[in-house]
Amino acid sequence: MTVDRPTASVVVPTRDRPDRLARCLLALDAQRERPLEVVVVDDGSRDEGAVVDAIGDRPRVRLVRSTGAGPAAARNLGAAHACGDVVCFTDDDCRPGPDWVAAMVDRVAAGATAVAGPTRNGRPGDPYASASQLITNHLAETSRRRGTPFAPTSNVAVRRAVAEHLRFDETFPLAAGEDREWCERLAAAGHHLEWAPDAWVEHHQDLSAAGFWRQQLRYGRGAAHLRRTVDAPPQRPAFYAGLLRRALADGPKVVALVVLAQVATAVGIARERRTGA
Repeated sequence: MTVDRPTASVVVPTRDRPDRLARCLLALDAQRERPLEVVVVDDGSRDEGAVVDAIGDRPRVRLVRSTGAGPAAARNLGAAHACGDVVCFTDDDCRPGPDWVAAMVDRVAAGATAVAGPTRNGRPGDPYASASQLITNHLAETSRRRGTPFAPTSNVAVRRAVAEHLRFDETFPLAAGEDREWCERLAAAGHHLEWAPDAWVEHHQDLSAAGFWRQQLRYGRGAAHLRRTVDAPPQRPAFYAGLLRRALADGPKVVALVVLAQVATAVGIARERRTGA
């Protein structure tokens, strides 16, 4: 049987979250764009069989094993195995809309080299997920207004040639900061990150109080590492004022968590400066 060469490849790093991976793959099954391949990169899951079970018998999904080197390395490995002319990146706890890949492919066909779309909070009733997504989205939207676009790798796509030559920095071992650093180099290389509002994904974060604190600590560590690698000055007071104004619309719990996140981020920055100096 002849299998058509895929128009696009979707790279999905995963680790120890087979249930969420299975739901992500269901959303990718529903993509309008065809032909399409999915490259799942298992970044050292404890239960390899659970990842295999989550993939099932999908003919367009390929599994690549990594060694637990982190999401930056996993994305590089997935991109190296991609066959499509457009390489899309998302996360295992995301569920892309049915036109996500098609919207990305259309933008690239129209001349874009890099495209990003909105990441929506998939759990709007959860204050932890709401606060976390609000912070990330505010950072992304503020950066676009300043002319220095940043997009999290939950929702970004590039031409395969760009993915091959502009790899993620594997010195970022955590899921924090590596996407911002990559976007900085993307812009420095002359690639405009085009915004595609119709290319949306839902982010289904399952966070407890402890998990939210650890996440924001990790973001602080990533921010400190980012400042060692590129000229990334701290955010201005107006950034935090705007963030709090947006949080007010989601209620006092989200406001309190946004404030707590800034404390956790500051602690993470301090820890990374001590250990990474």
